[in-house]
Amino acid sequence: MKKRIAILATNGFEESELKSPKEAMEKEGFQVDIVSLKKEKIKSWDVDDWGKEYDVDYALQDVTAKDYNALVLPGGVINPDQLRRHDDVLIFVRDFFKQSKPVAAICHAAWTLISAEVVEGRTMTSFKSIKKDLENAGALWVDEPVVVDEALVTSRNPDDLDAFNAKVIEEIKEGKHDLQHA
Repeated sequence: MKKRIAILATNGFEESELKSPKEAMEKEGFQVDIVSLKKEKIKSWDVDDWGKEYDVDYALQDVTAKDYNALVLPGGVINPDQLRRHDDVLIFVRDFFKQSKPVAAICHAAWTLISAEVVEGRTMTSFKSIKKDLENAGALWVDEPVVVDEALVTSRNPDDLDAFNAKVIEEIKEGKHDLQHA
């Protein structure tokens, strides 16, 4: 059975943090859907300016965590700050944890996980500037390229994408993890 992965993003996602994992997962034969707040194009952020637009496959209201084997959250500063303001986003994210499915977040995407209240007691990494945010939410923050804690995969920034992609794919292939929790 083909694995189906959701990448949840909105305007202001860091382009490489969506494009690179998407391409790596598709190369593995996974179906990768871009899910957003609305079914319209979303605009990336490319290092220090606006980047390309990407087509959204599904509006969040049209899918549930049950439709997917895993969730990937790209960073960027604007993207996770926008996403975490929506209750339906937080429910969608939390449901992956409740269903023991792999979740991966890179860079500032940990903000969305903090707002979904799924980081307490987890070992994680992120962009260095949100280290204190994660610690205040009860996570153990470590400065490593990629950290895996029971199907929760986190990385610091685009420089870590190769390690991030490899671990995301490994966790997806392993499937559900009984110790994954919300």
